[in-house]
Amino acid sequence: MSLNIKTIGVLTSGGDAPGMNAAIRAVVRTAIFKGIKVMGFTRGYTGLIKGEFSEMNIRSVSEIIHRGGTVLHTSRCLEFKTTAGVEKARDICNENGIDAVVAIGGDGTMKGAKNLSEAGIPTILIPATIDNDVGCSDYSIGFDTALNTAMLMIDKLRDTAQSHERCSVVEVMGRSSGYLAMTTGIACGALSILIPEVEFDVDRDIIDRMLYTQRTGKRHFIVVVAEGSGSAMEIAELIRAKTGIETTATILGHVQRGGSPTLEDRYIASLMGVRAAELLAEGIGKRAVVMKHGQIMDFDIDEALNMRKTIDKDLAVLSQKISI
Repeated sequence: MSLNIKTIGVLTSGGDAPGMNAAIRAVVRTAIFKGIKVMGFTRGYTGLIKGEFSEMNIRSVSEIIHRGGTVLHTSRCLEFKTTAGVEKARDICNENGIDAVVAIGGDGTMKGAKNLSEAGIPTILIPATIDNDVGCSDYSIGFDTALNTAMLMIDKLRDTAQSHERCSVVEVMGRSSGYLAMTTGIACGALSILIPEVEFDVDRDIIDRMLYTQRTGKRHFIVVVAEGSGSAMEIAELIRAKTGIETTATILGHVQRGGSPTLEDRYIASLMGVRAAELLAEGIGKRAVVMKHGQIMDFDIDEALNMRKTIDKDLAVLSQKISI
């Protein structure tokens, strides 16, 4: 049944990702174009539960498309994982005439969107996480910017590794997902790339490869490790002990979350934001807006939550072929 939606809320939840502001901007301006009022909730589901919101207009989202982070701020809300928390959020929406919500974030945000929809507030999910691990979407907002940030940092580390003929072990984000590590590692010519999805052996996958490439004249080395695969500090110490090569460890950390979003992230975020607002304008809720095969699409959130994607393990073989 089509819904009569006159006012919507928009929020960003979970880890921040470059491009969130572009998505907010697109949601707000598209909704207003369709005659729908927009309320911006601060600090994600936490602000929703506490009723912390203000009306947004076409000028309140001016000059944000190029900014990193999120102007609405974000948080991780444990209370929203409870039935009582979801009911509080529903009541806040009902009491303030908010008919639907657009939630921008990762898997946890999508689960919250499902629960809020089932409580009676139709919610649309826009995937945004630098890990690119939302199963229903080929692409998540923030991934390209994080890749470019990591690539820039590793390129700088390579300069000093080459100058000193040393090994540099670089830890990038990704507790359970290797998309960031694998893509960055290939782009930066890493000797070895360690990701959570593929078991590794230090001797086979790092030491033996270092010794082999030394014999062919290589004098400096880059190893990229996803944080979920191990500690860069520990791996660097093992390399140093086994080879005698001076080895440093660098943890890129939250620098990967920041910075002005790339063209790719601004563009895709804008397309997803428009689709989310258009769905609600058409009276359609409980959907996840995604990118599949280069196209912006949408799925029922229940279906979306059951979707899985796995990193192409052939990329690990490919990386080894071209990093010798």
